[in-house]
Amino acid sequence: MTGNGQQQDQRLEQAILELLDERAPTATICPSDAARAAYDGEDDGWRALMEPVRRAARRLVAAGKVEITQGGRPVGPDEVRGPTRIRRLR
Repeated sequence: MTGNGQQQDQRLEQAILELLDERAPTATICPSDAARAAYDGEDDGWRALMEPVRRAARRLVAAGKVEITQGGRPVGPDEVRGPTRIRRLR
């Protein structure tokens, strides 16, 4: 992976963790929150970061830092179908 790609990956992982740090311990965030936080522009270009944010969330799941939820219940990264939320690992 290129240095630039690694920088983006790290920026997205950090955006997820920082957003969660700003919320209550049991709170969740939407992946789009992290995409918007990491995007530098004013238009809707953050949408291009949605899949990279999902990959970042999966890496954080593997690292034991967060979990992905659907309907308030944790789901494995390979089980995800549709809208998700991200929260600190409980």
